[in-house]
Amino acid sequence: MQFNFPLLLILLSLTLPSLAGDFEKGLTAYQAGDYPTALLRWMPLAEGGDASAQLKLGTMYDKGKGVPQEYNNAMKWYTRAAEQANADAQFSLGVMYHKGKGVLQDYNIAAKWYQLAAEQASAQAQFYLGVMYHRGAGVVQDNLYAHMWFDISASLGNRNASEIKAIVAKRMTPTDISKARQLARECVAKNYKGC
Repeated sequence: MQFNFPLLLILLSLTLPSLAGDFEKGLTAYQAGDYPTALLRWMPLAEGGDASAQLKLGTMYDKGKGVPQEYNNAMKWYTRAAEQANADAQFSLGVMYHKGKGVLQDYNIAAKWYQLAAEQASAQAQFYLGVMYHRGAGVVQDNLYAHMWFDISASLGNRNASEIKAIVAKRMTPTDISKARQLARECVAKNYKGC
C-alpha cells in the first residue's frame, strides 16, 4: 500500500484542531458542571494518549464528578498522564500514594512523584516535598531541604509554603537557614533538576 503524504498531511491538519476543540469543549462542559459531556469529549482523547485528557479523567474519577468515585480508575488515568511527564498528574499520583487513596499508602512512592512534578516547577509538589522532608516521610528528615522546597514553592506563589518555612526556620540555626537559601538559589538555577 502506498501512502499519499500530501493527503495524509491535509487529514492530520483537519483532525488536530478538531481534537484540540474536543478538549476545550470538554473543559467548558466540565467547568459548567456538565460532566457527561466532558466525559464524552475527553474519553476518546484519553484513550488515544492525550495526557491532558487523561489527567482530567483521573480527576473526574478521583473526585466522583459525573462518574462514580473510583480511585483505581483515577490511578489508571493519572499514571498514564504522569508517564508522559504531565506534572499535574505526577503531583496527583503523589497525593494518592501520600494519602493511600486507591493504593497502599507509600510515602517513598509519593515522594518520587512529588519530586518529578517539583522538577517541572509545580509549586504544589514543591510544597508537599517540603512537607515530606520536614516530617521525614518517604525521605530522610532534613530541615535544610524542607526549608529549600518551601522557599522555592513560596517564590512561585504558594502562600502556605511561606508560613511553614517560618516554622521550620525556628528549628534551624542562622547558618543552616543561609545554607537552605543557597540550596534554593542553586536549585532554581538548575531549573529544579537534581535538587
